[in-house]
Amino acid sequence: MNDYTTVVGLDVHKATIVIAVLPPEAGRPTEVLTIENEPHALERLVRRLAARSPVEFVYEAGPCGYQTHRQIEEFGQKCVVIAPGLIPKRATDRVKTDRRDAEKLARLYRAGELTAIRIPTCEEEAARDLVRAREDGLADRLRARHRLGKFLLRQGRTHRETKAWGMKHQAWLRSQKFPWQAQQRTFEDYMRSLDDVDARLRALDQQLEALTQTDACRERVRYLRCLKGIDTLSALTLVVEAQDFRRFGRASSFMGFTGLVGSERSSADKTWRGGITKAGNAHIRRILVEAAWNSRHKNIVGLPLRERRRDCPAEVVHIAERAQERLHRKYWKMISRGKPHSVTTAAVARELAGFVWSIAQHFPAASS
Repeated sequence: MNDYTTVVGLDVHKATIVIAVLPPEAGRPTEVLTIENEPHALERLVRRLAARSPVEFVYEAGPCGYQTHRQIEEFGQKCVVIAPGLIPKRATDRVKTDRRDAEKLARLYRAGELTAIRIPTCEEEAARDLVRAREDGLADRLRARHRLGKFLLRQGRTHRETKAWGMKHQAWLRSQKFPWQAQQRTFEDYMRSLDDVDARLRALDQQLEALTQTDACRERVRYLRCLKGIDTLSALTLVVEAQDFRRFGRASSFMGFTGLVGSERSSADKTWRGGITKAGNAHIRRILVEAAWNSRHKNIVGLPLRERRRDCPAEVVHIAERAQERLHRKYWKMISRGKPHSVTTAAVARELAGFVWSIAQHFPAASS
């Protein structure tokens, strides 16, 4: 951005976009207006402003996604999307309006105080949405199981012979009959909901399996599966959520992106350290924490892990072996010092993020 660039702050909503135009050398926006959030209105605005002087657009990432960014880029103009959590806020600012938000974005962007996010390609966003759809399906299945289980518990029917939701438990569920028609209808409705969710998950699993065989994911997933505790779905989640690992210059940057780094408040000679920040990508953080629990098991290489490492590059396997040994040792060292399991697992997950980043540096270059 040069001294002759007009900065345009956008506050994007479902139906409208509030515009704040900050011309060169102006201290405050000279024009504030509201347009409909539809392509023709946005195109007219962009072309009108671009005819006056060089222009850059900026807006905050939100539920409306990246369509506004892509439309502006198609019109040949620069557009930047800002990370919401990194926008500076005054402690005394108690007034929040669309107009003030748009004006603040324009001013802070010109001052260089905002952090832009990486915009995924349409293909990357589609893959990420598919993985997140399966996560939503798992949450729906858990709710469906809870509803069914609590209904049966209220009727005094409990299955204790085998593990819940196994084949014998499923057969037991199918055999249940109730004397009252209303109860039977309720039971059948809960069973139908559970069957629908299971069918959705089976279909999604097939689509995700096909996704792992695409050129964009195949080798990346194969490399990450060398790590203990990370199999196909976990590796795919890491790939589609992180997108381009090379945008993280150091392992610590990726650790911060996961939200697994510790919080800290320091002033003068006083230092206070708290729990993890949870300020990053929650999906990646969940995968790393789940994988970190595997470090409590014996430090051996079983047949499935050996098969996953077969035919992978030697440097990738070496990183995975170092990670397995170090994380196992770290887990039990912290436990022996009396650290809670949850704290220990978070610490192991943070270091696991570093090894994931290290392996990602060996990913084959994306084809153009």
